[in-house]
Amino acid sequence: MSTPDAPQDNSDPVESGTLARLICEILADKKGMDTLVLDVSGLTSITDYFVIVTGSSPPHLKAMYEDVQVSLKRRSIPCFRRAGEPTGNWMVLDYVDVVVHIFTAEARAFYALEELWADAERVAMLESTPAGGA
Repeated sequence: MSTPDAPQDNSDPVESGTLARLICEILADKKGMDTLVLDVSGLTSITDYFVIVTGSSPPHLKAMYEDVQVSLKRRSIPCFRRAGEPTGNWMVLDYVDVVVHIFTAEARAFYALEELWADAERVAMLESTPAGGA
């Protein structure tokens, strides 16, 4: 796991729901598939939302992973922690209040976060691109 970026400037923090929506928009621009947002705030104190998205290949995972970081950094929202490699089929970006899980379809089915967090509210953010792309 990588080390955290420099401490965040929390002078104008982004509300967690707004951040989740922004991340969904970035992932949609990169053709992320089956994007799902789970509100886990009532179930855990570690974060408010999980954003779960599927990519079609390791390069696609890497593109989404990098674009989320670059786009949010431009808005002065640094990533606190990151983990995973595209060839590992699961990459994670931790923005404290929002954790982004970027999977291949196979890894997403295997780890089944939607089932593990079945009690979480599913939040409609954007229209999702169905599996297989548009």
